[in-house]
Amino acid sequence: MATVTLGGNPNETVGELPAAGTQAPQYNLVQGDLSDLTSDSLQGKRVILNIFPSIDTPTCATSVRTFNQKAAALDNTVVVCIAADLPFAMTRFCGAEGIENVKVGSSFRSTFGDDYGVTLKTGPLTGLLSRAVVVVDENGKVLHAEQVAEIADEPDYDAALAVL
Repeated sequence: MATVTLGGNPNETVGELPAAGTQAPQYNLVQGDLSDLTSDSLQGKRVILNIFPSIDTPTCATSVRTFNQKAAALDNTVVVCIAADLPFAMTRFCGAEGIENVKVGSSFRSTFGDDYGVTLKTGPLTGLLSRAVVVVDENGKVLHAEQVAEIADEPDYDAALAVL
């Protein structure tokens, strides 16, 4: 398990992120139209998994906006923004913000949070996902993994993009 903080207070996750150099766990997320978004459907593409607690918080919204801007310039790369929010909330946000360069994936009916070790098991956000970024290559190998130490902080965008 990893320990992250929220406002300086410790919160535990259910596990650890997959390490760089390992095979990324398979996943099945829910898109805004309730269809599946799977790791298999993104095979052959580089994937940035932008993981966060809820689209309705300022830092989470900023991470979606930032990766949306940076994704437009990347070849063969898909950004998947993942939260336990219902997919409707994430689609609503992206529509209102004009965000078109990311995919949204809700973990609400999947084991994603447990498989990636990011489900919060203690603290006021128990059951939601911690803030993390995992970058996966075309073959499903993890190139970069960052568990953000303070949930309210943004991830290191440059480090995630540098491996691509």
